[in-house]
Amino acid sequence: MKRVITYGTFDLLHYGHIRLLQRCKEQGDYLVVALSSDEFNAGKGKKSYFSYEERKHMLEAIRYVDLVIPEDSWEQKSTDVEKYHIDTFVMGDDWEGEFDFLKGKCEVVYLPRTPEISTTRIKSELGKS
Repeated sequence: MKRVITYGTFDLLHYGHIRLLQRCKEQGDYLVVALSSDEFNAGKGKKSYFSYEERKHMLEAIRYVDLVIPEDSWEQKSTDVEKYHIDTFVMGDDWEGEFDFLKGKCEVVYLPRTPEISTTRIKSELGKS
């Protein structure tokens, strides 16, 4: 079984998120999603509209997602790869090169984002109405 992991906040879930999760799942058989906790987001200066638990429930309802775990720190990625026996680490291409340090532990793949949609854009456009 090939195990895949990705990371994100997944706030204001939209079709770009669904497409990313689908493409992550296409990389293997079992998809782990590390979901940024509310505390981790606060440390990054971000606030999600939905709480961690609400975002977790939404992700668990998506057929491509097999397991949701909390992301509590930047440093946990190496540990997660080992703990969950990850074969492929996947992130959006806006992070290209940032996680190459994991290449000794697993394959690292950067997927293109869905260009016409983002949570930041949604929040910005809703703020104008």
